[in-house]
Amino acid sequence: MSRPIRFGTSGWRGVLAEEVTLPRVDALSAGVARWLREPGPHGGRPPHGGRARVLVAHDTRFLGDVLAARARAALAAAGHRVLPVASPVPTPVVASAVRHGAADAAVIVTASHNPPEYQGVKVIAAWGGGVSDDQARRIEAHARRALAAVGARARTAARAADDHALELVAPYLDRLLAIVDCAQVRRAAPRVVYDALHGTGAGVCDRALRALGARVEPLRAERSPRFAGCAPDPTPERLVALAERVRAGGGRVLGLATDGDADRYAVVDTDGAWLDEAEALALLVDRLARTGRLRRGLAISIATSSLVERVAAAHGLAVTRHPIGFKHLSRALVEGAAEAAGEESGGFALDALGRDKDGILACALFTELLAESGGAPLRRRVRALARRLGAGVWRRTALRADPRACARLAHLAAAPPERVDGMRVEAVDVRDGVRLAFADGFLLLRGSGTEPLLRLYAEAPDRARLERRLAAGRALLCVDGAAAAQ
Repeated sequence: MSRPIRFGTSGWRGVLAEEVTLPRVDALSAGVARWLREPGPHGGRPPHGGRARVLVAHDTRFLGDVLAARARAALAAAGHRVLPVASPVPTPVVASAVRHGAADAAVIVTASHNPPEYQGVKVIAAWGGGVSDDQARRIEAHARRALAAVGARARTAARAADDHALELVAPYLDRLLAIVDCAQVRRAAPRVVYDALHGTGAGVCDRALRALGARVEPLRAERSPRFAGCAPDPTPERLVALAERVRAGGGRVLGLATDGDADRYAVVDTDGAWLDEAEALALLVDRLARTGRLRRGLAISIATSSLVERVAAAHGLAVTRHPIGFKHLSRALVEGAAEAAGEESGGFALDALGRDKDGILACALFTELLAESGGAPLRRRVRALARRLGAGVWRRTALRADPRACARLAHLAAAPPERVDGMRVEAVDVRDGVRLAFADGFLLLRGSGTEPLLRLYAEAPDRARLERRLAAGRALLCVDGAAAAQ
């Protein structure tokens, strides 16, 4: 109980019964309740006499309903108006509801794409995106003080919460269908295989795609708290069954997937090949810009491929780069600097629908792209963009965050190298880890905000240089890694 509650890149997460326990959820919920009464912009000072309207939801994970009830109890005990949501429900559905004025904030019990033994909580601020770093620190401070105090009072107050559970999916789908080109999808009636990975996208994302006019074959569509024993993270090694099903379609089927709470997406092209996150985001930006739905600007993370930036620039769009964590991109949407946002890990948002990442929206837009292409592989359009705007390859990988590597990362932030793998470092960004920019790409080393990992991101002109750059990054994180900086 003495361990502090700390938010990572996207909320608070940890192993259930170790980091995430009932008393600690009580304390965090009490911290959220106290924060909601604080004066201040963008989340504090609710407009209802200090009584905020708070949506409370959960995903498919074990004890999600119990933990959500504890959150409702703590919030109700603090005098806030609790709005229970019919759950399990995807995170983007709840975030979109806040974005469109259904509540002043939301608490979602979810550990997103983490392994089944994890649980956690995401807090959505008034603007419809994750709380800022400053707000997270305030919630953590209140939670520390509440750890020894919450308990019977909050549990008793659970009966005072509103028993009516709000159904948010239907209005969310109405907003989604108003954004996507349904007419084009209906004319083409494309075939897609949708892999829900046993998460909350099941019954929502496939429903959205059918409403668009696609023919949908669901895969792993049974919601499960154990996710069949695997992390519901849509990575290539976890989408083998999806790729096999796509190949069986003979080049006429697209594969789509979402993670555990459906805020992230993945794409398997019609030939069964993985479409990496950089290629996928470049296609989304190009499609929206070509059709006039993206005009003001684009917000991306510092780890995102420069191909995305070049695509946006070709359409005359301003591009801003931000630290990793979609909450930073959400703020760019709120401030009007951008109307779309995307990141390197399968996150995408369009301000008209929501300001937090939305895997369901991305899947709908890829279905629209498939309809436009007549079933041809989407990578053909990626190759056309690269020929016109400049080629390059991008990849991310990870290492265990052992103390030695973490110490090396801290040293690199204080004293970055001047050369790596024979290339001169042209610019250094230490806002989030260490980003080393070269004339032909970049290398980024940073600690994960959700798992005990160090993540490496790199971009280079070709695959051989990319592998050397990643190898140099791994060497830099070793005690004797200084040899790589030459």
